[in-house]
Amino acid sequence: MDSAFLISAFVTMFVVIDPIGLTPIFIALTPGMTAQHRRAIAVRATVIAAGLLFLFAFLGEQVLGFIGISMPAFRIAGGILLFLTALDMLFERRTKRREDQAEMDDVPDPSVFPIAIPLIAGPGAIASIILLVGQADGTVGMMSVLGVMVGVLAIVFVLFLSATFIERALGKTGIVVVTRLLGMLLAALSVQFVLDGIRGFGLMMGA
Repeated sequence: MDSAFLISAFVTMFVVIDPIGLTPIFIALTPGMTAQHRRAIAVRATVIAAGLLFLFAFLGEQVLGFIGISMPAFRIAGGILLFLTALDMLFERRTKRREDQAEMDDVPDPSVFPIAIPLIAGPGAIASIILLVGQADGTVGMMSVLGVMVGVLAIVFVLFLSATFIERALGKTGIVVVTRLLGMLLAALSVQFVLDGIRGFGLMMGA
C-alpha cells in the first residue's frame, strides 16, 4: 500500500473533520454537563458518525441515489440544520433551556444532531470517504482508508473527553465568549454548505 496515499488520506480526513475545531464546539453544545454525561455523548456521537461513514464508504453514492438525493442537496440540507444550531448558540437558547431543567434526563441530547451529523460526519467527510475509498487499490487499500478514518475519529473522541478540563480553564465568561464566537463561525459555515450545494447544482458561477 502506498504510504504517500495513506498520509494524504489521513490529512484529508483530519482537515475535513477537524477534531481540534470540533472540541470547543462540543464544549459549547454541552454547557454545564458532568464529565460522565459528556463522555456518554462523546461515545454515542463518535459511534454514530463512524457507522454513517462506514455506510457511505461501502455503499457510497448508491445510498443517496437510491432515495433520490444528490450530494449538493445533502449539503444544502446540512447547512440549513447547522444554521439553526448556530442561532441557538448565538442567542443562548440552548443554555437557558438547560438552566431551567432540573433533571439531567430532560436535557436535549446533541450526540446525534448536531455533533455526529453534520459536525463529524458532514457532507465534506462523507464526500471525502467516498472519494478516498474509490481511489484505494483493492481490499487492502480500502481497509487502510477505513483504518485512517477510525484513527481520525479516535482523535475526535480523545479531544471530546478533555472538554471538561478545557471548560474549567476557560471559565464561565470564556465559555460565553467562545459560544457566541463559534455561533458566528457555525452560521458562516452553514451558509458555505448551502452555497456549495447550490454551486453543485450549477446555479452559481465562480469560486
